[in-house]
Amino acid sequence: MPDDPVFDDFFTPADEEHVKREKAKARDLRKSQWWKNQLGRGQCQYCRERVPPKELTMDHIVPIVRGGRTTRSNVVPCCKDCNNQKKYMLPIEWQEHLQRLADQSRNSR
Repeated sequence: MPDDPVFDDFFTPADEEHVKREKAKARDLRKSQWWKNQLGRGQCQYCRERVPPKELTMDHIVPIVRGGRTTRSNVVPCCKDCNNQKKYMLPIEWQEHLQRLADQSRNSR
């Protein structure tokens, strides 16, 4: 859950039952041939780096704690670094975060 006071007014976590149910679905989906095929591509969905399949994690595009569901259309393989950075962000928030990082990198040159 976010500890950032900026999010306090905007972040309403999903109820515990939803989170439990979706995490159980994620465990099942990880065992599926479909997911194994996704991992087999060996690429992080976000940074596009080549990553050994065993090092890829399952990320919920719309996080479970934000009401997201465990469906094929809402999960992607990504590297641990990207998953840890993205945390509970929605796609638009994640894109803004990446843009800020890119801007900071350009400005520090």
